[in-house]
Amino acid sequence: MTRKQYLVTGMSCGHCAAGITEEVSQVPGVTEVDIDVAAGTVFVGGTELDDVLLRAAIVEAGYEVTEPVSA
Repeated sequence: MTRKQYLVTGMSCGHCAAGITEEVSQVPGVTEVDIDVAAGTVFVGGTELDDVLLRAAIVEAGYEVTEPVSA
């Protein structure tokens, strides 16, 4: 399994995390989404993860994502 971590700005509550989880979970290959709202991090696990699609899903949820950092 591959794991990616993103720094996301604008998250402030569980509702924010739920919206991101919903969008990111729809990306092909995603099997796990773990969000730390306080740290502003989104961890995504799965197989053959497409960075462009993952970033687009976070943006679609209404948040800004920085470059992925190693997980």
